[in-house]
Amino acid sequence: MDNQGGITVQRALELPGLRSGLPEVVACADRLGRTVRWVHAGEVPNIASLLKGGELLLTTGLGLGTRPAEQRAFVRRLAERGIAALVVELGPRFTRLPATIVDTARAAGLPLVQLHREVPFVAVTEEVHTEIVNGHYALLQRAEEVHGRCTQALLGGGGIPQVLRVLADFTANPVFLETPDGQLLYGAGPVAGEAAADPLQVWEGLRGQRAAEPSGHAVVVDVPGGGPGTGSVRARLVLLGVTAPLLPVHRMAAERTAGVLAVVMMQARQEEELAARGRGDFLTDLAEGRILAEDAPAQARVLGFRPGEGPLLPVVMRLSADLGPSGNWAVLARAVLEELSAVGVPVLLGVRPVEGRVPLLVSLRAESERTAVADRVAAALRAGLERAGLERAGAPAAVVVGVAGGWAAASAGLRHAAETATAAHGLPARPWYDARRLDIDLLLWRLREHPDLAAFVERAIGALRAHDAVSRPALLPTLETYLAHAGRKAETARELHLNRQTLYNRLARIADLLGTDLDDPETVLSLSLALRARRHTTP
Repeated sequence: MDNQGGITVQRALELPGLRSGLPEVVACADRLGRTVRWVHAGEVPNIASLLKGGELLLTTGLGLGTRPAEQRAFVRRLAERGIAALVVELGPRFTRLPATIVDTARAAGLPLVQLHREVPFVAVTEEVHTEIVNGHYALLQRAEEVHGRCTQALLGGGGIPQVLRVLADFTANPVFLETPDGQLLYGAGPVAGEAAADPLQVWEGLRGQRAAEPSGHAVVVDVPGGGPGTGSVRARLVLLGVTAPLLPVHRMAAERTAGVLAVVMMQARQEEELAARGRGDFLTDLAEGRILAEDAPAQARVLGFRPGEGPLLPVVMRLSADLGPSGNWAVLARAVLEELSAVGVPVLLGVRPVEGRVPLLVSLRAESERTAVADRVAAALRAGLERAGLERAGAPAAVVVGVAGGWAAASAGLRHAAETATAAHGLPARPWYDARRLDIDLLLWRLREHPDLAAFVERAIGALRAHDAVSRPALLPTLETYLAHAGRKAETARELHLNRQTLYNRLARIADLLGTDLDDPETVLSLSLALRARRHTTP
């Protein structure tokens, strides 16, 4: 495959300019099907360094050298450069090409032609280049015809399968649309011929061969996604040369088709995202009381949610605050819905990109399923985040599961879970948080702007903050671990990888800095609240 187009060496020799020189092929006549991308004329010994490959080199032989070793080296360098052919005009330098040059060209697989009459190189160059340009333009026209047929297929109500069928018919080969990681989305084969066999079997059968030799039997074109990072490639269009050779025009047609597919997929994704946003608006209105519990079931059915007779489980995922409204929200929604539908879990999922929030209502068969279903939903959400490229390093998403109940409870549960998901920012990472166990964090978050909360934190642990700002080791992590283990020193020492005496010394230093007794229950409660509240206050 040469995606830049060109003509063959044979065609160049048939044009009037070179034909008038009475060309004689003296080496590698079986390789005249090579593609000529350009014509170059020159007489310098180091001309190979000026070439890129695919050129038809015209010369009178002045740069070939006089000694056999120089001539062999000259021809080998040209062959290594990958030129299409070497054409030498006979005259004052050579009346016939030496056997050294002919034998070296034959051994290197380089077509070698000698001209018995003088020809104007500039006229040959102009003539071949015109032929190349005209040929390239003809290829572009054919590719544009495919683009037009794809557009007509869409205007006629077709979709991606119909667009792929147009390209498959044009190339007489099967065509596939894959995800960027190689998963098959669609496949199509030509209407007639051997390739009309099941394209799925062709794709599966040639996957290993294509991976081993990706350039020999396949054309792969990226379908752009219009975004940075993972969004830069939405899919890949794969054309396999199964029953017909792949030609330059086929790559051109595939590139035009990829542009059409990008528009189709973008429109489909926009429609998916609009639907997901609509579901997000419904769930938000339900949470904020703008939709009555008695009206909610009918509206949910319109949105495709058909729960069973069991309770509804509210779930809210809160993403990083700096994510913004842009992103592959449709990919996230589709991935989660597919995952949960596959295991028979009815779910109504919406997105709220501006707030970075994903609310869900999940249908349970019984309250006893809450933990198992919450595990499944949390895993699906995180897998969807990864697939959509919406993860943020150092800022994991928080998944909060509310209290199961009927539609009236779902309204309050969604609101509670949404607020709790925001308050959970900065907590130790977990697959999901139980909203019932974060009420203290929610209360502290609601008080985050009250000056008394910041003053309380400063009174309780300000001395430790000041110490850790200038001294090592930091003592706040030791206090946090100690309180998390309810004052059990052995467990605290194991988690911190400290021996007991070192831990005792640190606890004594903490008590001294705070002027308090770490064994006093009131003190422990105050310090625990201060440590949880400091996430919401400015030091």
